[in-house]
Amino acid sequence: MGMAQWTFLTNHAHVLMCISENPNALLRNVAVQVGITERAAQRIVTELEEAGYLEREREGRRNTYRLNTSMPLRHPLDTDYRVGELLGLFAHPKTE
Repeated sequence: MGMAQWTFLTNHAHVLMCISENPNALLRNVAVQVGITERAAQRIVTELEEAGYLEREREGRRNTYRLNTSMPLRHPLDTDYRVGELLGLFAHPKTE
């Protein structure tokens, strides 16, 4: 019998991580990285935007995203922690 497919982080967290790494990312690329549909990625970005976790700015035909890293995590057990702390744990070091 195979192992159940689950992860410790939600798709919302994964979308935030992708956008954190590339604020100009196309949602179709984010969707591929996260393993969800483009429509699901759009829904998640809309939910994150409505909740104040990110802002979307239109630049020509593309979007640029700005994260609000001071927002608290949403689960009652996690509200003492900020999104920026979570993202910092998973940030890839910048190479020059």
